[in-house]
Amino acid sequence: MKVLSLTELYATLIKKGKKQIETKSWKTLYRGELYIHASNTSIPKKWKDNKELMYLVKDSSLNFGNIICKCNLVDCIYMAKEYVENMKKNNYQEYICGEYKEGRYAWILDNIQVLEKPIKAKGHLSIWNYE
Repeated sequence: MKVLSLTELYATLIKKGKKQIETKSWKTLYRGELYIHASNTSIPKKWKDNKELMYLVKDSSLNFGNIICKCNLVDCIYMAKEYVENMKKNNYQEYICGEYKEGRYAWILDNIQVLEKPIKAKGHLSIWNYE
């Protein structure tokens, strides 16, 4: 299965359906089923200091080191200036859950399903295979 490791809080935000776009500095041609892994990386201080972002995960247990949900990666969109401005204006919650900057990519996720039992796994960079 194809897996993408993300730093917590982002993995849990996807699991909870609060985040449906993952922002990346690189594009992918992959489309299809994708599992989300919460890496063991500690939460960056700037995220901890962001009260709006932290509010979205209140009352949630975080899932360090586990594959926690699956989804479909349905598109990968280049972020032009207009795209970034539109997200900030019309989808603010999604906007604060990512790094929206011109020149980056928006990975569009659909059909997010929480796994009944998390799978302990070591994360990797890029999209990786879990056997």
